[in-house]
Amino acid sequence: MRIAIVGVSGAVGQEFLKILSNRDFPIDELLLFGSERSAGREYEFRGKKITVKKLEHNDDFKGVDYAFVSAGAGTSREFEKTITKHGTVMIDNSSAFRMDKDVPLVVPEVNPEDAFDRPRNVIANPNCTTIIMVVALKAIEQLSHIRRVHCASYQAASGAGASAMAELENQYKEIIDGKNPTVAKFVYQLAYNVIPHIDVFSDDDYTKEELKMFHETKKIMHSDIDVSAMCVRVPVLRAHSESIWVETESPVTPEQAKEAFAKAQGVVLMDEPSEKKYPMPLFVADQDPVYVGRVRKDLANPNGLTFWCVGDQIRKGAALNAVQIAEYLIANTK
Repeated sequence: MRIAIVGVSGAVGQEFLKILSNRDFPIDELLLFGSERSAGREYEFRGKKITVKKLEHNDDFKGVDYAFVSAGAGTSREFEKTITKHGTVMIDNSSAFRMDKDVPLVVPEVNPEDAFDRPRNVIANPNCTTIIMVVALKAIEQLSHIRRVHCASYQAASGAGASAMAELENQYKEIIDGKNPTVAKFVYQLAYNVIPHIDVFSDDDYTKEELKMFHETKKIMHSDIDVSAMCVRVPVLRAHSESIWVETESPVTPEQAKEAFAKAQGVVLMDEPSEKKYPMPLFVADQDPVYVGRVRKDLANPNGLTFWCVGDQIRKGAALNAVQIAEYLIANTK
């Protein structure tokens, strides 16, 4: 089994290295690719040092079984055919192909079988906020069809990459030292602040991040489900949180929902209000599952439930989801 990581020097690329190293993933040879700036760097993997190669239009992917790609939408579009032309399955972490009709958009806990229908040999990883949400929604959908969802996200700096995480840490240091904080990755200072603006605004004043949740959820769940989201950047280093309100066709009790969450694949129920036990980014960072808590009846809707969920954006929201797609394909390919 020959595996490639494209964009290995970024936050998600580094997470790929950690996850593949720690899981029982079958790798005979690992190839690392990056930009001209990253080429020549060395990274250790399972006791061996591997040198990063410059990503180029050549035959470097010949014989590669799976390529995990996290180098941005522009790079993914440019190198799609170079990566796939010899039969490599490209599992792409960018937004480049998510809504293409001939590219499956896959969350293994929700729609793993879609990964087999890939005419271009490309599989798209959904947006991180969408992944975290649909893993939890799947449990409710099995009890009663979900008509609509309202979601307020509280997204960590990690969603904007390693440099954004560094900027947040640096801003706190600068403020404590009496300096003006450096603002580069975000539209405003994030330290001691929240920013109700992630990605660019569309004509209807929703951001692209919010519209991704609307469109991607329908595609993943093969459903007429409607999602209205407000995506907010918060001064947290890692792990996204979401407040979710769902309206189902038939009433679902909190007790039924909790039982479903407790049994759901990829979900950990952490819901003991009397003991002050509920999910928080502080404890969920670096963890694989989506954590769910604060499950209760929606007081404003007789067919409504509301709950809180938290997931590590770099792991389940990105690298881990991609690796799980490959694991599913390997385990189910005859």
